[in-house]
Amino acid sequence: MSDNRNGTCSRLILRRGLRNMRLRTRPVLRILPFALALSSVPWTLAQQPKSESPVELVRKTVQNEVRPANERVKFMFIERKETPRGSQTKLLVETREAMAGMVIAVNDRPLTPKERQAEIGRIERFVKNPEELKKKIKDEREDADRTARIMKALPDAFLYQPDGTEVGKERLGKPGDELVRLKFRPNPRYTPPSRVELVLTGMEGTLLIDANQHRLARIDGKLVKEVGFGWGILGHLNPGGHFQVDQSDVGYNRWEVTHMDLAITGKLLFFKSLNIRSNETYSNFRPAPPNLTFAQAVELLKKEEAVVAQNYFNHENQQK
Repeated sequence: MSDNRNGTCSRLILRRGLRNMRLRTRPVLRILPFALALSSVPWTLAQQPKSESPVELVRKTVQNEVRPANERVKFMFIERKETPRGSQTKLLVETREAMAGMVIAVNDRPLTPKERQAEIGRIERFVKNPEELKKKIKDEREDADRTARIMKALPDAFLYQPDGTEVGKERLGKPGDELVRLKFRPNPRYTPPSRVELVLTGMEGTLLIDANQHRLARIDGKLVKEVGFGWGILGHLNPGGHFQVDQSDVGYNRWEVTHMDLAITGKLLFFKSLNIRSNETYSNFRPAPPNLTFAQAVELLKKEEAVVAQNYFNHENQQK
């Protein structure tokens, strides 16, 4: 998904997910391609006639996903990330420079005064040190480029097969809209243009697409073979690794990521075990003041976090 300077919440969220999968190496997942064989299943190739075939549906959807978003509306929203070590909840806000975020709870309990002060110090460092903010902006833009390149590769990197439909619901697509489900697997004729796209050669799974709006509601993928990175010297990812990303219509002509799940294992430098497990949800989207600078966003977060946290946890408790 492209950035167009600031990008959307969903693009920034996906960038962080891809950054987790970079395994502390650059660029994204330095891997080797796999030799893949065609099965007897009638998978759809990109060379088929131009109609609303599976691959054309994917192509039109990708065009929408990488198109610049409605930049007139910025969002404030809540992220909750759970890992084997516990959970962390953040209040995030889009700005014209970079995403600003403040931790508001750890393991579903509000921060203590001491923890809150430390968190304020963490986010204020970007304001006090312009070089830190420049680096953050640069990192987000580089991650946006990698995300966009992977998205643009989807129509050609995979073979697609129809697999039924389901109905959109809250936090998945647009409620009531029909979602087309497509199975995908690696296209052995695809040649990745760079190491960024190589990860796609070892992946299969399903897509859910809103065919009316040509928007991606879900991508659910798994690694079907071991994936080496750094030419196998730096390590590998084990087969069976899984990820899922859900998007939904949150209003204002914006589709945003609402859920992301990662479960990846492997080895680093032959010896160190790699185990990335996280489950992230994104909710409570609401418009933020327009044209915010990062410094203004920090002040807004400090002002809003206590009230937002209280309302959020009251709502969560009512849902239990």
